[in-house]
Amino acid sequence: MAPIPILMYHNIAPAPRDIRVYRSLYVSPRAFARQMWLLRRLGYVGLSMTAAAPYLRGEREGRVAVITLDDGYADNLQAAMPVLQRFGFGATCYVVSGQIGQHNRWDAERLGVSKPLMTAEQLREWHAGGMEIGAHTRTHPRLTQCDETQLRNEIHGSKAELEDLLALPVSQFCYPYGDYDDRVVGMTREAGFAAATTTHRGRAIPGTDPWRLPRIQVARHHLLPQFGMKILSGYEDRRE
Repeated sequence: MAPIPILMYHNIAPAPRDIRVYRSLYVSPRAFARQMWLLRRLGYVGLSMTAAAPYLRGEREGRVAVITLDDGYADNLQAAMPVLQRFGFGATCYVVSGQIGQHNRWDAERLGVSKPLMTAEQLREWHAGGMEIGAHTRTHPRLTQCDETQLRNEIHGSKAELEDLLALPVSQFCYPYGDYDDRVVGMTREAGFAAATTTHRGRAIPGTDPWRLPRIQVARHHLLPQFGMKILSGYEDRRE
């Protein structure tokens, strides 16, 4: 069975001129639209994690790509969703449940940029637009550094908070910073998540561990041919 690209995005917005770190986390709306156009041109259907589950388990075959966005930034709703809808694609946005309607407290000081996160109403709009909401912990910590109580609070707590607030099932999880170990994976499974994504680079092989899924980072500096190579071959450049 063919490997499945799980694309990893963060901000769909122009990078601020004065930002010096993590510029790669920004993909402009124009570049994002061109990437989705190329996906469709290559014959792919863009899916959310839950919609892609049968393909990731090896139960179905097809030319699919999974689209994920980390953290829950407001620009995902404003800039990404209209493009996704135009192409008939779905996507999963992983939300930091304790920061809904606030900003990126976990890295704002280092970036020097406070980036607005979706409110509860905006998350409902995201879901109503055909998109999925996943969990990204409560406060975006490094999970391997959490003790047992903190770990349970971050993983179980994020699922409970999102489901209570939005009255929706939340079955998908993403490890902040890609930081996990066997203990973290075990807690994620125990919490009832069906799958979890990492920051390990590469395409997902159908039938492999659903709680350790690799992804393909899409960064600001990637030109359209590079994006196509990533989709088709899993190619990763050395600047990442």
